[in-house]
Amino acid sequence: MIKKFVSLILAVLLLNAGMGTVYAKPNTEKEARYAEKIKQAIAKLGAGETALVKIKLRDKTKLEGFVSAVGDDSFVVTDIKTGVATTVAYPQVKKVKGNNLSTGAKIAIGVGIAAVVLVVIIASGVSFGRGGRRLEDLGNAF
Repeated sequence: MIKKFVSLILAVLLLNAGMGTVYAKPNTEKEARYAEKIKQAIAKLGAGETALVKIKLRDKTKLEGFVSAVGDDSFVVTDIKTGVATTVAYPQVKKVKGNNLSTGAKIAIGVGIAAVVLVVIIASGVSFGRGGRRLEDLGNAF
């Protein structure tokens, strides 16, 4: 009887010895890193009426407006239509979507538009020079 009991305990110990214990990281550390990312994203957007955002909170509340103030622990979103200001703590935020463009992006868009206009002008000038009527001839036709 004692041999069976000792054998059973030994078998259980051997089975447990082969399995390692896995400890999960606490969610607080993960949430703190995510809150820091949100803080950086809001800081990058800046504050003012041009810093438009759409925010989804952890309690499934949705906010839309502009960032009117940025602090160390929270920021303020002001609704454009109603003017209601809501203070939001960084850990409450689930998702942020910013709608403003950086200065570099605005410059790139302007240069792109200018390049397209230039290509259209050049293309239309080339078509007049290939056996078609030239621009000077169009003025004399009338």
